[in-house]
Amino acid sequence: MKLIIEMFPIALMLSTPLIIAALGGLFSERSGIVNIALEACMSVGGFTAATLLVILSSKGVPNAVWIASVAAIFSGALLVSIHAFASIHMKADQTISGTALNVFAGGLTIYLSEIIFNAKSTEAYSTGATFSKMSIPILKEIPVIGKMFFEGIYPTTYIAFILVLVSWFILFKTPFGLRLRSCGEFPQASASMGINVVKMRWIGVLASGAFAGFAGAVLVLTTSTFYFAGSIHGLGFVAIATLIFGKWNPWGVLFAGIFFGFAQTLGLYSSAIPYLQKLPNEFFSLFPYVITIIVLVLFASKSVGPKASGEIYDSSKR
Repeated sequence: MKLIIEMFPIALMLSTPLIIAALGGLFSERSGIVNIALEACMSVGGFTAATLLVILSSKGVPNAVWIASVAAIFSGALLVSIHAFASIHMKADQTISGTALNVFAGGLTIYLSEIIFNAKSTEAYSTGATFSKMSIPILKEIPVIGKMFFEGIYPTTYIAFILVLVSWFILFKTPFGLRLRSCGEFPQASASMGINVVKMRWIGVLASGAFAGFAGAVLVLTTSTFYFAGSIHGLGFVAIATLIFGKWNPWGVLFAGIFFGFAQTLGLYSSAIPYLQKLPNEFFSLFPYVITIIVLVLFASKSVGPKASGEIYDSSKR
């Protein structure tokens, strides 16, 4: 039990970017657009945040980490607008468009790093300039739960929890959410009721890019001291698995994200668990991705997403 309590804050830290990125994918797919370019948006968001943090912190700008994070949000939204235009207006295959964006983003961040830093990565930034862990004085004294949720936790984790609640409220308790979800289920019927399907899908896709951009910033600024091409290391795809495992629901995404966060944390504590000590370290490096594949195999067919997700919307067909 003591080990689980000790592991929990680390698991929350690692699950936070997955939860945020998966929430972004949720908005996009609920509107009817599949966005597998979450990896690309996280990469660009992470690069933007790291670059700005290096520049702003060197000039002594206050709250540089938050400014960098906001910039990451906009950079993710800007990048995904390419996917939105291709998918919505050009009626391109959404999987191909997202894949192309993933490839493009990887090269783009390396190219910009070469221009700005004359290297294939950003310069290292001071850990003191990044997000700092926080503890809530009274709540951290609560037995068991206090050390798990209220001591040594990054503020971004609490932001992720708030985003889950806000996303659930928007999608399932507001007229806007109803319109957005209807566009991902029956776009022709939605259009016949006067809903602007194109507009709603643009909003969904831009939201996904903004969320994923922020997720990239959170990942880079809490687990690293610089950005390089492998900083995201496939977590954008794990976020998609989180979305599927969570059955396209914000609360499901929350618990699925924590599950995958624990899968990543297990490798860090393998030496402290007797049954795992004899396994090679390489096993734990692969473990989160193996778990992702297993989850997709077991649950992908059982998790039913929005009916029109991935389908090209043709306004002439009603």
